[in-house]
Amino acid sequence: MNSNANPNPGGRFDGYADIHKALRAFMGDTLAKVGSLDPEDPAESAAVLGQVAGLLRLCRTHLEHENDFIHTAMEARAPGSTRSFAEDHEHHERSIRELEDDLAAAAKGGEGAAARLYRGLAVFVAENLEHMDREEVENNAVLWAAYTDEELIAIEKALVASVKPDEMALALTWMIPALTPRERAAKLSGIRAGAPEPAFLKVLDLVRPALGGTGWEKLKRDLALAV
Repeated sequence: MNSNANPNPGGRFDGYADIHKALRAFMGDTLAKVGSLDPEDPAESAAVLGQVAGLLRLCRTHLEHENDFIHTAMEARAPGSTRSFAEDHEHHERSIRELEDDLAAAAKGGEGAAARLYRGLAVFVAENLEHMDREEVENNAVLWAAYTDEELIAIEKALVASVKPDEMALALTWMIPALTPRERAAKLSGIRAGAPEPAFLKVLDLVRPALGGTGWEKLKRDLALAV
């Protein structure tokens, strides 16, 4: 589904927006790196294949979180509303397992293994891009009809509280640079308000290398940072 209309004209709370930006950025960067991979360069292969492994881990846990929190909420007030998306998730789980097999073969350096991984990953990315667009339009429509923003924020907070620290670090590494400057400042302001200052500074250290000079300067300005 591809809509030219604003999918959120009312400015409702959208729990999909930020994590989907992170996943799109992670997928695009990873796919490009696999496509240009030199399998005869051990250091490059280790780095790129490690990035693929990280992407697949994040995709799997993202599916689990959506199943446990978002789909559960939708089914509670709109029974049957997640059926096609649950089927997509089952397909994505199978695809992740297949890609992990391709990844293991590529790590062994088998002939054509990197090319097979690239083609399989390309299809996986394409399917996920379409799936995420449908979620943002169709699932949000269900959620907005059934829940207030306050209730959706509570669901989001419960989901975030369930995320393991290493998973959160990986997601933020891709999420923060993928956001607009305004979105980035809002996200980090929220983290700053809810976390001890040392933890907040660790997040800044995590994302700063990916922001670039201009992005970092804008963030310092928007958050009035003295670092």
